[in-house]
Amino acid sequence: MNLKTFTMLFVAMVFGTVSATAQELVWHDEFDGNGSVNKDSWNFEHGFVRNHEYQWYQEDNAYIQNGYLIIEGRIDSVPNPRYNANARRNDWKNQPYAKYSSASINTRGKFEFLYGKLEVRARIPAVIGSWPAIWTLGHKYGWPSGGEIDVMEYYHVNGVPTILANAAWGNDRNGAVWNTKRKPYQHFLEKDPYWNEKFHIWVMDWTPEYLRIYLDGELLNDVDLSKTINGAAGGNENPFHTPQYILLNLAIGGDNGGEPVADAFPMKYEIDYVRVYK
Repeated sequence: MNLKTFTMLFVAMVFGTVSATAQELVWHDEFDGNGSVNKDSWNFEHGFVRNHEYQWYQEDNAYIQNGYLIIEGRIDSVPNPRYNANARRNDWKNQPYAKYSSASINTRGKFEFLYGKLEVRARIPAVIGSWPAIWTLGHKYGWPSGGEIDVMEYYHVNGVPTILANAAWGNDRNGAVWNTKRKPYQHFLEKDPYWNEKFHIWVMDWTPEYLRIYLDGELLNDVDLSKTINGAAGGNENPFHTPQYILLNLAIGGDNGGEPVADAFPMKYEIDYVRVYK
């Protein structure tokens, strides 16, 4: 165990985020040093992916610097190899270039877990147009019946900067059923006017009975897993009783991100560590 891991574990035990007797660290990435993302632990997404987002996902926008994972959103001009001038207006194929670039990484097929505690220390770019996230997905039935847990999302809701903590599963038509909790970003600024300059700790506590999502020890969402049953398209099963994998990404614009402004770039989403305890 390196010094950074030991120090953060000690702080976590002192402040109660991790119990010294009840929790075992089973997987982690401390993002120590400088260099590239460890591909033994993480996969990269590429291109336009979801939610009509504006960014092109590429590996170049994720790197490790001074002990932090940096996911950087940039103004860019990336050619779209799937461009089709006759595609529908809102289709990604209608765009000859991506005007922005960013990165999205995940642990699918490399690390997946069932129950336990996920802890992430990060500093988010709380600006218009940014959509950073810490989340997990299952893939037994695909989305949404595979289950989704949004430990953290930040974006503007009806023009109001908001931090969200959500869970989703499937209905009979394989549409999404959402349990969503929102906290206005102002709630955190009232506690600390320098909140946006600091790192914060998000925790997802997952048992067979519940999901609980915390930010700096404040409970954001408490999901009763007796109520998260898929419809027929998801086998009438509970997706949160099957393993999930971890995703970290910085989206720009799209369905929820809002219209970015040039002054917000480069956006930097900084992650100190990702840890999973059992």
